[in-house]
Order: sequence, then structure tokens, then C-alpha cells
Amino acid sequence: MSLVTRSEELQQASSETAEARIDLPYARRIRFEVDLDLVHAGRMRLGLSAEILGAPDAPAVVVLGGISAGQHLCANTLDASPGWWETQVGTGRTLDPARHQLIGIEWLGARGDLDVPLDTADQAQVVAKVLDFLGLPRAEALIGASYGAMVALKFAALFPTRIGHLLVISGAHRSHPFASAWRGLQRRIVRSGIAEPDRALALARQLAMLSYRTPEEFAERFAEAPTFVDDTLVTPADAYLEACGQRYVRQWTQTAFLRLNESIDAHRVDPAQIRVPTSILAIAEDRLVPIGDLYALAEGLGVTSKLHHLRSRFGHDAFLTEHVQVARVLREFLNDCQGSCP
Repeated sequence: MSLVTRSEELQQASSETAEARIDLPYARRIRFEVDLDLVHAGRMRLGLSAEILGAPDAPAVVVLGGISAGQHLCANTLDASPGWWETQVGTGRTLDPARHQLIGIEWLGARGDLDVPLDTADQAQVVAKVLDFLGLPRAEALIGASYGAMVALKFAALFPTRIGHLLVISGAHRSHPFASAWRGLQRRIVRSGIAEPDRALALARQLAMLSYRTPEEFAERFAEAPTFVDDTLVTPADAYLEACGQRYVRQWTQTAFLRLNESIDAHRVDPAQIRVPTSILAIAEDRLVPIGDLYALAEGLGVTSKLHHLRSRFGHDAFLTEHVQVARVLREFLNDCQGSCP
């Protein structure tokens, strides 16, 4: 195995990509039921869902995000609300439905109606079943970020002939013990909140937000001194974290959070099993997925890999906030797999 490394400094201030979208891309949704053999729960009949952008005959690229991301990648003809990767996906963006068939997939368990242990292997099966339903024996590329990167790695290990190229962003072959401890605390907060379940979930989300970002960002954004309000000390970041927690509660249930959060920490894959051409994007300031784990992943892969390491004050969330720099990595990845994803 050989490793190609390219180091690139991220600018601290992100800017929007220059090219604006002209109109919304064509989209379609699929919903269907299949029998899945879950790693921990056995065979179950489950409903799956995906949202597809672009023409059915264009090269297929599966795009997977974090546990809070779903099938809705960007505003489109079916749903004009912003998607989870609006800055990278859409007409005129780096991932353009005019050039690729872009497939977003709803995570198993995201609706909160599946209260069983979930594994990244289960999610990889979902990806395979969606490709089957679409009549696609092979995806030209799979791009995964955060939890999506873990699922992408598991998919490449289980279904090596069904993917041409792999881009892994801020996700590794295992959960780092420190990150697992952090998430374990979040789960205990949620499980202890019997009297006020929504409040417990909101607090867990606030704790999670601190792990996604960096002390440098908070020092810049919330530098004012704390103040007393009605005899209670309020820090400058409190309102921001409260808003994050409340927004999350409106969209998620305790069951969905717990089961998908657990799935991150249960994730394991042997890098040597992966023989798909792979590019990796690591963020130096990411406290959830340390850059050392991604070096270890790259070195252990059974194929030649390319490792990009970038700097960002946004830490783990850099793939969502550092629009220009992440787009540059995406373009290089698409160029690398030319011929498979033109």
C-alpha cells in the first residue's frame, strides 16, 4: 500500500462559492420495503427511503452525511427547503445534478420508530438495497462525511464491487475512545431525562455541539464577559447552545438520537479489507476524529490512498462550513475518478 499526502491550509474565514444557482434541480423520491438481516436484531421488514437528483442515466454518486443529515441534499423541485449540504450540491455547485445522479439516503432509525441496536453494516445494506431498487449494479463513487464516512467504509468493505471510488471525510475505521466517552455522556443525559425528555435531548445536543466545534471558534464568537440575569450567571454562548438544542428537539426523537449515536461508537472496520480507490479528508482541529486516526486508516488500507489534511477553527463541522476549501477537495476527487464519474 502507498500513501499520497497533500497538506493544505484552510483560511479561517470561509466564503461562499462564486457561482450561484440558476434553478432548482430535478428530483425524485423512492420509498419501498425490504427484508434486512440486522447485525444485532436479526431479520426485519423495514421501509427505506432515498432522494435522487439528476438524470437516471448519469453516473451515480451516493452522498452520505452525519446522523443529523438525511436524504435531502439540496433544494430541488420536490422540496425547495435547504438541504444538509446546500453549499456543495445543486445546479452550478461542485456536485452538480447536471453531471451526476446524486443519491441521498435516509438513515435506518432516523424516524425514531426503530428501537433496536443499529450497526454501520446495517446502513451499508440500506445503501445496497437502494442501488438495487434503482437498478444500479454499481455506484461510480461514494462520498461520506462524519457518520456517513463510517458507513461508506463499511460499504466498501462489504460490497467492494459495487463502488468505483470512495471519499471519506472526517470519519475513520473506528470511533476514537475519547469521542466515545463524550457520546456516552450524551446518551446517559438523554436516558436520565424521564421527567423532561425533550430537555434532556436538548442538553445532549448542546454537549454534542461543543465537540463538533473548537475552543478557537468560541473564543472569537463569544468573547464577552458572562452576566447575571435574574441572579443566574449567563455565558455568551448559552443562547447559541440553547437554540441548537431546541432546533434539534423539533426534528429528532430520543430513540433516533440514542440508536444512531450508539451506532457511531459500535462502528469497526478493518482498513485492510477496503480495496476501493480511496481519498480521505482530515481536519487537524477535529476533536471527534483525530487526524492520527485518519493517518492510521490511510496507512492500513489495502489500496493506494490520498490523504488531504486541512485546518479549520470549525473542527469536525468543517465539511459543513468551509465551503470553498471542501469544494476544492471534492473537485480533485471527481477529477481523480474521471472515467468512472466524468
